[in-house]
Amino acid sequence: MNPRELLKSGAAELGFPLSIEQINSLFIYLTELKKWNEKINLTAIRDERDSIIKNMLDSLSYIKGFTPGSGLKLLDMGSGAGFPALPIKIACPGISIVMVDSVKKKASFLRHIVRTLKITGAEVLDKRTQELPESFNESFDIVTARAFADMNEAIKAGHPFLKPDGHIVLSRGPEETITDQELARAGVVIHTKIELTLPHSDYRRAIWVFRKPG
Repeated sequence: MNPRELLKSGAAELGFPLSIEQINSLFIYLTELKKWNEKINLTAIRDERDSIIKNMLDSLSYIKGFTPGSGLKLLDMGSGAGFPALPIKIACPGISIVMVDSVKKKASFLRHIVRTLKITGAEVLDKRTQELPESFNESFDIVTARAFADMNEAIKAGHPFLKPDGHIVLSRGPEETITDQELARAGVVIHTKIELTLPHSDYRRAIWVFRKPG
């Protein structure tokens, strides 16, 4: 199976079929990622097949945790190379996204991809999450984070930015868990947990969705 078929069939298996234009955009993204990764460390995953599965399809799997719709606002903390926010945005163009990364070189790469793909409704901030302006508080429907050390820290960091009834969506290994006490302190409840194996692999993930009570 060639790389384009791998991505197309994998996305369809997850429940998010992609158009030819969306597939083209994701492969331009992959090409630019490979170029930039030779100069700055954006991702440890360098093999194209692995990048399609563990970066692209893993990012698309986050969409299982919410209902995409026009006008939805998503904040991605510690965006790095843009996962999961950019594949989500390409697959669901009606969503607006804000990507936050404190490393200026990584933020420069994200801005380059946004310009190259002519993506609208996407903002990049080279800040630490705790440096975001107060105007961001309770402004987002969805918060994602891929690079945070553990779920508890990600939830605590993302909670202030969620609207009431907003959701934090995290993809974790199936063995990771969180205690009731940690959830209570963070001010969220478990909305759902979806266990899956990424298409064309044995890479098991769990999509955790936490809701901020209204």
